[in-house]
Amino acid sequence: MPSNTDHLSLTTGNPWKNIWQMSWPMVLIMLFNFVVIFVDVYVAGLISPAVQAAVGFVSQIYFLVIILANAISIGTVAIVSRAIGAGDFPEALSVARQSLAFGAAVAAALTIIVSIFSREIVLFAGFPPETQEIAADFLRIFGLTLGPNYLLLIANAVFRASGEPMKPLVTMFLVMMVNVVAVWFLVFHVGLGYRGIALANAASIIAGVLVLVMLLLGSRWRSVCRGPFRISTDTIRRVFAISWPSAALQTAWNAGTIILYNMLGRLGEESITALAAITSGLRIEAILFLPAFALNMAASVLMGQNLGAGNPDRAQEVGWKIAGAGAACVSIPAIGIFFAAESVAALLARDPSVLQETARYLQFNMAVAPLMAFSVILGGCLQGAGDTRGTMRVVITAMWIVRLPLAAVLTFWLGYGATGVWIAMVVSMAVQTVLMVLRFRGGAWRRVADRR
Repeated sequence: MPSNTDHLSLTTGNPWKNIWQMSWPMVLIMLFNFVVIFVDVYVAGLISPAVQAAVGFVSQIYFLVIILANAISIGTVAIVSRAIGAGDFPEALSVARQSLAFGAAVAAALTIIVSIFSREIVLFAGFPPETQEIAADFLRIFGLTLGPNYLLLIANAVFRASGEPMKPLVTMFLVMMVNVVAVWFLVFHVGLGYRGIALANAASIIAGVLVLVMLLLGSRWRSVCRGPFRISTDTIRRVFAISWPSAALQTAWNAGTIILYNMLGRLGEESITALAAITSGLRIEAILFLPAFALNMAASVLMGQNLGAGNPDRAQEVGWKIAGAGAACVSIPAIGIFFAAESVAALLARDPSVLQETARYLQFNMAVAPLMAFSVILGGCLQGAGDTRGTMRVVITAMWIVRLPLAAVLTFWLGYGATGVWIAMVVSMAVQTVLMVLRFRGGAWRRVADRR
């Protein structure tokens, strides 16, 4: 087991070294997450386009259901990293315990809701008729893993916030390996079909939680799992104050994405092609943005620890550097994907019409890929400072005031079909990046951090 002193020092020394120390494990973690998603979509595509479309649609609903776990994780990172930066480990330990308990309670309530109302959720979301039964089965199985998934996300956030990225790295490697092996075994050897994909996900998450418990017990965080426990309303209130804007942001984003799926599902004969294309396109796009999302997580920890150490100027310097590095990392592969879109789309798309539409989706979105990376990483900086309300306003504006109305006009009123949705995504991402830069440059996050 790792020792009690294996955490990184992120508040002194060369900022680029600190960025590298936190970033490379996060990149691998995001790669492992991508492999899980990629394999699921690839196997679903081997079964049928309808199953592939259902997997993509259900993924959006599942992300919506685990939003509170992600939000609690963001609040936990902001407060725990500040405490670690200030050298106050007892405070960090207290917040970690309260966050895990809070997450477990929320997950229990959501598990009951999803298990009982899975069919109603599918019908409300507007799935095409041919995917509804598949989607309901997926959702019922996924609902049973909500508790373990919440614990997995929040415990990994605690380790990241304290400068211990190797523990989440080990955990997510195991999750990836179990999922990949189980998917192929259950789908093709046991013959469970699309249900095997959902069951493999469940098995991998449970395996990850078991490893996390072992890592907690073998580290300085062992007291999280031991001794008497009391609910601290003040600590939960502090976590909630940072978490709820993030939950609102993610809810707005995922609900908006579901609406986009709904729009594509109303294109008549083109709907299955469009839904399969966005499902494949998002998965391919995800690997391009692995560095950006990894740097987003690293940025929140670096910001939090440096603010906790009383050095906001260093925090801001790290923020600009890490955002610039992320945009540069994304730019080169984005250019390659733009010019080889059909070849890249063929990695997931088998049906000729799906392949063509996926290639079109990729070309539109690669045009703004560096902007998205810059925006995502600056969002992580703001979240690490506790300025989740600022990121919430920016993202909701881009999604609900720009993307969705523009997509509706272009897709249905002007008759652009799926291309109208792709154009709206590009325009809204450009707007989001401009607003995020203005927010970070304006320095409001400094005042927010002082109040946390």
